[in-house]
Amino acid sequence: MMGGMHTSQSPFVEALRSSRVWDTELPAFEPADAPAEPLPLFHAWFVAAVEAKAVEPHTMALATVDADGRPDARIVMLHDADERGWHFASHAGSAKGRQLAGRPEAALTFYWPVQGRQVRIRGRVSTGTPEEAYADLHARTPGALASALVGHQSEVLESTAALAEASAAAWDRALREPEADAPSWTLYVVEPAEVEFFQGDERRRHVRLRYRRAANGDWERELLWP
Repeated sequence: MMGGMHTSQSPFVEALRSSRVWDTELPAFEPADAPAEPLPLFHAWFVAAVEAKAVEPHTMALATVDADGRPDARIVMLHDADERGWHFASHAGSAKGRQLAGRPEAALTFYWPVQGRQVRIRGRVSTGTPEEAYADLHARTPGALASALVGHQSEVLESTAALAEASAAAWDRALREPEADAPSWTLYVVEPAEVEFFQGDERRRHVRLRYRRAANGDWERELLWP
């Protein structure tokens, strides 16, 4: 209240306070039935998210740390999840590429609101071979190749016209040379030390199951308070 008069809520505050989560029936999750390792459970949850028509279930938040120790995060696409870890790709000269070169550790977060589920992964990051990066790039669409050929990711852009010109040239090359390479394109693999599975509950009795890699390489499981 200012000057004795009530002020109305802003559209932002109204939108924020009216927003709700999990307006759907949430699946059950019994951690006692979870597998001994996290990867099979991630595969099962991912397939379930796709079947539940989650929007872009393969997108994930990637968190890294810069040279000054400041956290940074952005949304990237999952390219694979196997015994090596969780895969994504980017240019080595991008902000995330430079940060990972300086400190090869990262955290990933998947969120599938249609099922009230999150998966969080933390671990060291390794890079694939140039051959793996090339195969990764060419397993995708011509648009993905064109985007990679533009390059300059995270650099300052002088104008949108410059982007349009570079993009048009990259699309032309991608269509003319579908085998073209983008040498800075790099495959990254997050090798998990911790993987947490979060199942939301309507009564806020959320289930959190964390896998942690022991010194001998085995996985240990523990429940966390929500």
